[in-house]
Amino acid sequence: MIATELLARTAESLARIRAARPLVHNITNYVVMNSTANVLLALGASPVMAHAVEEVEEMVGIAGALVLNIGTLSPAWIEAMHRAGKAARRAGIPTILDPVGAGATRLRTRTARELLAEVAPAVVRGNASEIMALVDAGARTRGVDSSRAGEDACAAALEIARAHGCVVAITGVVDHVTDGRGWLHVSNGHALMSRVTGTGCAATAVIGAFCAVERDPFAAAAGGLVVFGIAGALAAFGDPRPGTYATRLIDALDEISPEHVVTLGRVAEESPG
Repeated sequence: MIATELLARTAESLARIRAARPLVHNITNYVVMNSTANVLLALGASPVMAHAVEEVEEMVGIAGALVLNIGTLSPAWIEAMHRAGKAARRAGIPTILDPVGAGATRLRTRTARELLAEVAPAVVRGNASEIMALVDAGARTRGVDSSRAGEDACAAALEIARAHGCVVAITGVVDHVTDGRGWLHVSNGHALMSRVTGTGCAATAVIGAFCAVERDPFAAAAGGLVVFGIAGALAAFGDPRPGTYATRLIDALDEISPEHVVTLGRVAEESPG
């Protein structure tokens, strides 16, 4: 997929999100629940945060996409993620997995790997350390922050994409996206994004909104990161402090237009070799 085609498709998808307001079902962590909902609302999607075991299968049945985020785990939430993910798989609803902190503890790593194997996500989005931990028992994560550069995880991303038939997105200074056959590199964003908690989780939710309206998860993942990165750059005008920046990021997601996508998107393609 050439970069110009990706940007055009992303602009169209953004318009479809605003027209259709797809429901994105999130089983996510306590830290980001409110901010993630606001990100999706500002983008134009409709968020629901439902994690009760008794309702997740029913809820995912009416959603356009499912986001599974393992940031704050408990046995009940793990069961809910498996139930929702399997229901989404049966219904053909795309699942986006965010393996927050995989590599930091055995529980996180085991849960992320089990969800990857059993739920068959359309997209896996994580930082470099998290992606590496999904295939390397010795890979370590510093809390929920990456201790590795995005380029370090490219081999792991290819392995995951090819073994599980999914798209893998590694986010960082440059975002790397592969479906096991091709690469897209997204260079939008701003350094202040790393100073606000939950921006990675928000990026995953944005990818979920794009997966709800775009049939190709490769285009959806790269396009979602383009839009979120452009919003991150727009929010940084005037050099705000992190607290102000967090609010401006929500405003920028509301402001961003299809024209912004086409003119400001910075995407490069590469063969995986």
